[in-house]
Amino acid sequence: MTDKNMHANPSKNRTPRHRAREFALQGLYQWLLNNEPARIVAANIRSAHGFDKADSEFFSALLNGAISTSVELRESIAPLIDRSIAELSPIEHAVLLLGAYELKNHPEVPYRVVINEAVELTKSFGGIDGHKYVNGVLDKLAQRLRPDEAAGDQRR
Repeated sequence: MTDKNMHANPSKNRTPRHRAREFALQGLYQWLLNNEPARIVAANIRSAHGFDKADSEFFSALLNGAISTSVELRESIAPLIDRSIAELSPIEHAVLLLGAYELKNHPEVPYRVVINEAVELTKSFGGIDGHKYVNGVLDKLAQRLRPDEAAGDQRR
């Protein structure tokens, strides 16, 4: 994936929350590659074309939350992956941080929505089969973090 792709315009016909996730992913990608402070990353992303159509508050919660709790999020992801965190592509890494943060901290968002959004982001920005990997990891994480919700879904 080229850096140019990360600055592509957000998809048309997307909800403000989906756009917030797209921009948060771009911010996490930038943070992972450049190791810049969250406030610098957020300022760069907020100036991007199309940001005015994103849910700004949700974007801030996702980006700042995923960065500030990245150590804890990586610890929750590590037992569920088949390689080290360092071996993940930057897109998979960023999407998994984003999805893990949302699963842990936004119970008002159904876990299936979190996973579907993560899969869509990976399809848009990641490698060919990265979405399948992200789906599997976040599904396992959802079963650990939201066992009642996941069990209820299994019974249907």
